[in-house]
Amino acid sequence: MSNQVDEETPLLQPEEQHKIKTPLPWRQLSIILFLQLTEPITAQAIAPFAPQLIRDVGVTHGDESRVGYFVGIMYSVFYVAQALTTLQWNRLSDHVGRKPVILTGLFGISASMFLFGLSKTFGGLILSRVLCGALNGNSGVIKSMMIDVTDSSNIAQAFGFLPLPWMTGNTLGPLIGGSLSHPADRFPRLFGQSTFLKTHPYFLACAGPALFTALAWLVTYVLLQETVPTTTSLWSLIRNKCRTILTFAHTKPPQLDRSNSDTVQGSPDDSRPLPLSALMTPHVLVATLNYATLALFDIALRSLIPVFYATPVDMGGLGLDPPRIGNILAVFGIANGLFQVFFFARLHDRFGTKAVFTCAVASSVPTIIAFPIINMLSRTYGIGATVWLAVGLQLTISIALNMGYCSFFMPCIVVITDQSMIACGAMYIAAASPNRASLGATNGLAQTVAASVRIIGPASAMSMFSFSVRDPYYAWAVYYFMMVLALLAIGASFLLPRQMWKRVN
Repeated sequence: MSNQVDEETPLLQPEEQHKIKTPLPWRQLSIILFLQLTEPITAQAIAPFAPQLIRDVGVTHGDESRVGYFVGIMYSVFYVAQALTTLQWNRLSDHVGRKPVILTGLFGISASMFLFGLSKTFGGLILSRVLCGALNGNSGVIKSMMIDVTDSSNIAQAFGFLPLPWMTGNTLGPLIGGSLSHPADRFPRLFGQSTFLKTHPYFLACAGPALFTALAWLVTYVLLQETVPTTTSLWSLIRNKCRTILTFAHTKPPQLDRSNSDTVQGSPDDSRPLPLSALMTPHVLVATLNYATLALFDIALRSLIPVFYATPVDMGGLGLDPPRIGNILAVFGIANGLFQVFFFARLHDRFGTKAVFTCAVASSVPTIIAFPIINMLSRTYGIGATVWLAVGLQLTISIALNMGYCSFFMPCIVVITDQSMIACGAMYIAAASPNRASLGATNGLAQTVAASVRIIGPASAMSMFSFSVRDPYYAWAVYYFMMVLALLAIGASFLLPRQMWKRVN
């Protein structure tokens, strides 16, 4: 770790305590990691064929410049639904338990993916994405469950394994989506006689992730153990909340039923969840702000890349088909995961948290500049070795952006070689949480804010891209917009302290 001394360094350093590391609960941990696969697989499966799907449903009426606009809307409605519900799902998990909420989320993902594959209209696509976002609060709940099964001696080791399912999912998702779209055309011997797959050319690409999620639901139901020590039935929770509302409405001054309501702010009982107002601490707000600005740029970039690849060369893109886009994204997923596993911790130990994070966010600048350069090379030399070299260089630089998640969320605890953005993010939120019983709500708050900015990211970036494509005079407008988002993330980073906060026990 960095030994730099500045105005934020405590005058009296605490004595180092050599704790015996608690063995990891491998049975529970392996199931949780398996469940984490569902999110990246389902999210990335639609990325390779999303632009072509928008063309096929006819919502653009043949106007290529509007493809990016509708792709952005399709991505954003998922985050609208998620932003409206994820905090409630995570708060609910503090009361009724993690397992029922995870089961509900897995059901929502599976059902929505089947619906997505069957949709023939833009309205059907929107409905399926709204359903997926509204029923899926699993991202924060799974992080809370991992914190539940660990302690301060082994949390870094446990969260260090999270890059594995994300790397695997980010690799398999694009491969599934790109390879299984239009199966009747790609595999005529197997599916050429199927009228259903000709009518629904994206069903197979969606059914694969949906069936995998259904399998994850079965594994959760049978094998996963609840980690919340004291749970309340949903009916009892609803009854208690109604009783509290009636008491508030008919009693002056309002009196809280402490036996049924949430623990009030300032209560010494750390075993019960705190109300939402008690979560608004400076630590949580600073962490959430940085998470939000970084997530805003990242989701805008990840939405822009496949649309840029699919747009014709003469309109500012590369003109690639879905299978090739899927292969590129899959290779990127592998390279990104391996880099985080083998190099992040060494860079962090050598240069320190703040330096690594600043460099990571700054890497967004050359990543953005590479877009018009790649298009210019493709116009001049065609899709050849020079263009592929430029694409590879751009994706390599963008790997550093994910390292920014790692360095931003890294607490001052044991650092191991396989941290990743999701792992460190969850540990940082854990450090900021007012008490352990409120981990679900704190994770939910961070996920809600992230989902809120992700509403803006895809829609705004794709709208700017469509505007750039429509009017050649403003061809670079989308890249100026992306540069503004990058500067917002860089500015927010100055609020981060050098010394991380102590994690709740």
